[in-house]
Amino acid sequence: MKSIGGQAVIEGVMMKSSVGWVVAVRNPQGEINLRTSTIKKPSKILQLPIIRGVYALLSALVVGIKAIEFSSMIAYKDKDEKSLGFWGIALSIVLALIIAILLFKFFPLLLTTVLGHYYQNLSSNSLFFNLMDGVLRVGIFLLYVFIIGFWNDMRRIYQYHGAEHKVIHAYEAGEELTIENVKKYKPYHPRCGTSFLLIVMITSIIVFIFIPQHWTFTEKFFSRIILIPVIAGLSYEILRITAKLGGRSILRLLILPGLLLQRLTVREPDDSQIDVAITAIREVIKLSDSSQ
Repeated sequence: MKSIGGQAVIEGVMMKSSVGWVVAVRNPQGEINLRTSTIKKPSKILQLPIIRGVYALLSALVVGIKAIEFSSMIAYKDKDEKSLGFWGIALSIVLALIIAILLFKFFPLLLTTVLGHYYQNLSSNSLFFNLMDGVLRVGIFLLYVFIIGFWNDMRRIYQYHGAEHKVIHAYEAGEELTIENVKKYKPYHPRCGTSFLLIVMITSIIVFIFIPQHWTFTEKFFSRIILIPVIAGLSYEILRITAKLGGRSILRLLILPGLLLQRLTVREPDDSQIDVAITAIREVIKLSDSSQ
């Protein structure tokens, strides 16, 4: 059984295997539209530990842009909204990354530095400093996820997110992919990108401890930017381990925070949304089978 992951998009789901990806999107008329694309096998150096995590992250970003471009084109067809196109979406994602860096890197570090001026133990102890920085970062992230959940379009994406997880659970269990079989599974999955983000934040706390405490604010900030690939690579390896060993009791405790966090980014899907996710995974399975 091939490993399959996914991503919720606008009125649809993208499913991805090692050989390709498929986006299934329901248009305003109720029809499911598909886009299929193959993936070249990465070179051996890109499959090395840590490096493969950075490659997977960049690859997922590119595929995600293409998937969202297609979904916006189909979902907004015959509506006043217009698809932004690949470069429009790419620019939006770049701007989103800049905002993310400000929200989750710059402001937590700034607040922690300010607090360090009032509390000597915080400014002089690297462990305490980075723990506070990490707590503030996680707090801002949780608040952000909670607030955007009130946006109606985002709530529907969260439902498709749940549909994606349910279908992957059914597939991994060897179930026949029908709506009734899929509905009985939970909408949370240990390999979810939301869990990955939480792992990234925890990993970053550990890595940042090794940044010299006497460095200036500017040096600390830019070191956090430079270390993003390292943290992403380490987090990817941790996610792989927890996904493979998730049935063990100790690992369940490590997975639990990520699963709890998914309660903010996942909603129970309806039958039509599950149908879209089933269509996407069936097509990506066909794609994988035809490549053998």
